[in-house]
Amino acid sequence: MPRLRLWWILSLGLMLSLDGTAASVQVVRQNYRGWSNSLVMRNGLVEVVVVPEVGRVMQFRRVGQTNGPFWENEKLLGKPMPDRPWEVAHGSFGGDKTWPAPQSAWNWPPPDVFDATPVQAQIRPDQSVVLTSPVSPRFGLRTQRRLVLDPTQPVLHIETTYEKVTGEPMEVSVWVITQMRSPEAMFLPIPAGTRFPLGSSTNWGIPEAQFQRVGSLARFTRAPDQAHKVGNDGESMVWVGPTEVVRIDLPRKSDAAYPDGGCSVEIYTNPDPVPYVELETLGPLQRLRAGESLSATNRYRLEARQETDPGQEARRILAR
Repeated sequence: MPRLRLWWILSLGLMLSLDGTAASVQVVRQNYRGWSNSLVMRNGLVEVVVVPEVGRVMQFRRVGQTNGPFWENEKLLGKPMPDRPWEVAHGSFGGDKTWPAPQSAWNWPPPDVFDATPVQAQIRPDQSVVLTSPVSPRFGLRTQRRLVLDPTQPVLHIETTYEKVTGEPMEVSVWVITQMRSPEAMFLPIPAGTRFPLGSSTNWGIPEAQFQRVGSLARFTRAPDQAHKVGNDGESMVWVGPTEVVRIDLPRKSDAAYPDGGCSVEIYTNPDPVPYVELETLGPLQRLRAGESLSATNRYRLEARQETDPGQEARRILAR
């Protein structure tokens, strides 16, 4: 096929599915809940909402849904980025974002471009979307997030890259935080040979009503009166809501060091009156010098719920 013809097909987002039928990914600019310059990626099954003004992947939902699994802060809908968003309304904007790990490198509040700066958005000819931040004055890092929506499946990939532009070398890990609505339950698969035999790094002090190990799965729910966090050295997390289920994966490197005592996946739950949870991935730690970069790619799969029991639903989507 001539290169010009191939480029024209990719620029329209047209591809062939495995059974030979045409499928496409479309990216359009439209107003989303008051943000006028948002991007929406669609493939006929799911859609992804990106709000560059607040630096977030704000929603991932099935086509036709009004709401989706990602939590959105109703108090900040349609508003521009304030100087310190975490102080304006607890939980910030919601959606999916990235912070540098370990948190001990900055403690609180979150550093500049990682949480409180608009980003530049580019729609590429292959219908992927690239979000690029300014360079962090504190860490000399620039973030770039490339979103690729599968043309035939309810699957989104987000590659998050940290580029060290200036400053002294630093050890850092790509940390991705997905804020989601309060679910019926969440699950962490427990890998064979885990360093956390109880299923989690921090399950001491969490009431049994919120955390149990059930075979090869750790089951976790949100407590209304207290924040909790768990994590382990696995590669996957599952969020089970009333009508949808979301699986998030990040492949783990066996020969790499990880922050937070060796965790690569973590779940945080926030108490009332702001009922959200966070599904978080952590990439390998790497010492970056100026001119170097590191990346981690999350895979998100969204499906309609099929099983009555949340544990059975988690096992079903983990088997895919």
